[in-house]
Amino acid sequence: MTEKLLGYKGKALHFLKEVEAEVGDTIRVSKGKGTYEGVLIPRSEFSDGNHVVIKLKNGYNIGILVTQETKIERVGAGQKPTFSTSPLPKQQEELPEVTILSTGGTIASRVDYRTGGVRPALNANDLYSIVPELSEIATIKAEILYTVFSENITPKHWIKLAKEIAKNIKEGVAGIVVAHGTDTIGYTAAALSFALQNIPVPIVLVGSQRSADRPSSDAATNLIGAVTVASKAPFAEVVVAMHRTTSDKAIALHRGTKVRKCHTSRRDAFKSINTLPLAILEDGELRMLTQDYQRRNPKREVIVKPSFNEKVALVKFHPGLNRGVIDWYLDQGYEGIVLEGTGLGHVSSQCFATLRRAIAENCLVAMTSQCIWGRVNMNVYDTGRDLIKIGVIPLGDMLSETALVKIMWVLAQTKSVDEAKKLLAKNVTHEVSDRTVYQDYER
Repeated sequence: MTEKLLGYKGKALHFLKEVEAEVGDTIRVSKGKGTYEGVLIPRSEFSDGNHVVIKLKNGYNIGILVTQETKIERVGAGQKPTFSTSPLPKQQEELPEVTILSTGGTIASRVDYRTGGVRPALNANDLYSIVPELSEIATIKAEILYTVFSENITPKHWIKLAKEIAKNIKEGVAGIVVAHGTDTIGYTAAALSFALQNIPVPIVLVGSQRSADRPSSDAATNLIGAVTVASKAPFAEVVVAMHRTTSDKAIALHRGTKVRKCHTSRRDAFKSINTLPLAILEDGELRMLTQDYQRRNPKREVIVKPSFNEKVALVKFHPGLNRGVIDWYLDQGYEGIVLEGTGLGHVSSQCFATLRRAIAENCLVAMTSQCIWGRVNMNVYDTGRDLIKIGVIPLGDMLSETALVKIMWVLAQTKSVDEAKKLLAKNVTHEVSDRTVYQDYER
């Protein structure tokens, strides 16, 4: 595989090299009675080595199996796939200013419609210039921080992102939009909720479940919704903006500490857990679903506490869990453990001895539930009460991922275990609901 023949290997690569063809060239492939002519396009690195793929003049891509009877001719050099930054539309200076910070992910990708290839956006400006409708909503400042898939985001990325957001807030923007991959957007949203307090304007994380090359892409709709919210929403909180349903009718705004991705690919994959979404954006109008929110106030001074202790583990209990897993974390010097227990907050009694060791070594141990809805209540059964006696801290209806991030943040704010416990018990940014009840916002 070479850069000039991206994704090709094996027999297909051999045939293409023989005729000195490169991706973007026009080639003619003859096989039996059939002859096909089109633009050679790149292939996935996981593709086999027995096919060449071309884009026909009618716009369709076809794959052709290469055999000994296959003949490939290079018809002519073509324009190589490039992803240059598009010019920004004319901006209206009287509109509010919004900063778009790009970290990567599906929403930060674009398609070359000549070759059919999808690549990361070369510049955050691409996110704006390919959705010209934004020019009627806000004046955009765009910056690329990272170009990484969200599974590669770490607490170090959270720190840099939080500082960059604070910098832009202090420069007076009306709101911040963060383009982010959906797989770990909930973790980043929680991290920003703790790291940035007393914020004066909305911070809106946005992603896309479908890439820009698909007719069903939600990238443009989500981005328009996110910028609309960042520019004019009455609240000043960290939220995730994603499709409310599978249609393009509305965007739901989920609090950063209460949101979970509940489906691998649906456009409405994100849900607020144990609470209503903060708001719904529909037909350009924002409808608040609660009056318990921090109001927008440009005069408010943001407080930045962007530190995280990475020596925290999330352990999902399962039948037969070897308590040695927890021992290993303790041997590695971990200072916090989130247990994702069953039901109301239980783990096997076989883990008790190791948990006593953890508490004795000043490791902060807290309990969440594997259930999506509801809250832990460790006073109902003997197992839960025994865990409380050992020193395991119940976390109400806090999401497991939020609990992980919060303990990382708490342990970076203080070296005192007692102070850490007090901070963990404090409801900093709506991460715990006082009372968990069933709520239906389909109204």
